[in-house]
Amino acid sequence: MSTLLVQLRRWHAALAPVVLAPLLITVLSGMSYRLLKDWAGLGRDQVHWLMVVHEGEWLGPWAETLYVLLNGLGLLWMLGTGGGMLIQRWRRKQPGGPPAP
Repeated sequence: MSTLLVQLRRWHAALAPVVLAPLLITVLSGMSYRLLKDWAGLGRDQVHWLMVVHEGEWLGPWAETLYVLLNGLGLLWMLGTGGGMLIQRWRRKQPGGPPAP
């Protein structure tokens, strides 16, 4: 395994616990907002607190923007590195060359 891939795995593993909670909060609050509004018939005012949690408004104007930025960058990093590792795994599992005629 190449040194770059080993480093990529280490950084991915190190950052995963840091981004897990904010991403879970964002996903769960966003899904809950939409499902409670659409399927449970609750009004926008009744579920607005979920959007406050989802967007990080509870952190204040400056930290809200930082929360959204870091949350997005963390998600992109995890998707990119995870996808890269998956592609490397697929490449290793492929047979050595084209089949014989």
